[in-house]
Amino acid sequence: MARQIPHLPLVYSCSGCSSAAQLANTLAVRLDRDGEAQMSCIAGVGADLPNFVHQATSGRPILALDGCPLACVRGCLRRHDVEPDRYVQLQKHGVKKRYGQDAPEEDAERLYPWIVQLAREIRPDGERSQPAAKIGEAQ
Repeated sequence: MARQIPHLPLVYSCSGCSSAAQLANTLAVRLDRDGEAQMSCIAGVGADLPNFVHQATSGRPILALDGCPLACVRGCLRRHDVEPDRYVQLQKHGVKKRYGQDAPEEDAERLYPWIVQLAREIRPDGERSQPAAKIGEAQ
């Protein structure tokens, strides 16, 4: 059974074979390890595994991170009529999709503070931040 940390939003990420997908996964893992969100398994949701579907449909706030326009995370959630509270498609924020190589560390460092802000905006425990500025805007 998936662990439950109800005072945190859920984060789902792409984890496909491209650099953009792996960056989405890296950002989600970092949110989880830093205590900003609870990462759950989008493959479990897509495979209709009851525990993962129950968690995704529980009403907890959700941050969804897709690497590219294929939007696999969004598609898995939509199969269960779930719309994320915040959604990020990394290619729209300057991330290149490459096969056989990792995303530049600079992309993770540039995006992570903004992703943290998005997670904090939807925290169910009331510890919300001010709305996050878009990448490139002054905060």
